[in-house]
Amino acid sequence: MCRAIARAWLLVAFVRVVLGRPLVPSRLTKAFSHVGSRPSRTLFGAYVALTKPRIIELLLITTIPAMVLAAGGWPQTSLVVWTVIGGTLAAGGANAINMYIDRDIDQLMERTRNRPLVTGRIAPRDALVFAVVLEVAAFVILAISSNVLAGALAIAATLFYVFVYSLWLKRTSRQNIVIGGAAGAVPVLVGWAAVSNSVSWSAIVLFLVIFLWTPPHFWALAIRHADDYRAASVPMLPVVETLARTVRTMGWYTVVLALTSLVLIPLNDMGVIYSGAALVLGVAFIALTFGLGRTPSAAAAMRVFTFSISYVTLLFLAVMVDVLVR
Repeated sequence: MCRAIARAWLLVAFVRVVLGRPLVPSRLTKAFSHVGSRPSRTLFGAYVALTKPRIIELLLITTIPAMVLAAGGWPQTSLVVWTVIGGTLAAGGANAINMYIDRDIDQLMERTRNRPLVTGRIAPRDALVFAVVLEVAAFVILAISSNVLAGALAIAATLFYVFVYSLWLKRTSRQNIVIGGAAGAVPVLVGWAAVSNSVSWSAIVLFLVIFLWTPPHFWALAIRHADDYRAASVPMLPVVETLARTVRTMGWYTVVLALTSLVLIPLNDMGVIYSGAALVLGVAFIALTFGLGRTPSAAAAMRVFTFSISYVTLLFLAVMVDVLVR
């Protein structure tokens, strides 16, 4: 058990090194909110920026615990490593395509105006070729290292993110992040499939947890940057609805999220570690989100946003630890 936990921490370190992040996170709010992004100093750095590595890191935090739960213990380390690499490439390719599509509105928003396609550091065609190469490499790595199902799920997530969210919903519907956010929940299915070559009900519950978590997480950030989205004519909920209605909607999502996270307890015979974490974190997320309605401000919204990152990180860490200590 101790060796398994040690391997898990080594994998966390590996993920952060791969993504070019320090082993100990600092200023988490600024990191994930993409505020004040600076132009990359090198061409290599510009291509890395295309992949949105900070977002990828958050996705992979959910992948590894899903693999541990699917295996009922620590999976083969080489499988975890290759799945992390494949998942990183798939998510990076999807993010690069998103930047290619959004390059016109990115120049209108303060928080995205220094992205490499806006500054001209990378040509749009080069960015698109780079993204396609990443997707092909991701499928090949996942198919060879684990199975075709894992690779197909990763590519399906990219196609959904590109065609359903980026090209269709983002600029046309207030439900953009609700439906489009499903793509960000697929990494748990990829991790599960990499281990078991199947998708079980437990994997679907984990998928739903991320699916339900995404709207309140992202809308909290959108409250802070509502002016940016308004300038770019992107109908995020805080732009098209009042703050009070936005906060109520966020709150009800957190209620359903907390209840859904508890479904995993009887479904997978989870122990006290996960059960306690799911209950405490869920109540805290609900209280903090509804509390935003009593003291509405950009700073309070960012506190919800920051806690949402802690919520998903600690919840999935609890999944992994609960399994490893059995």
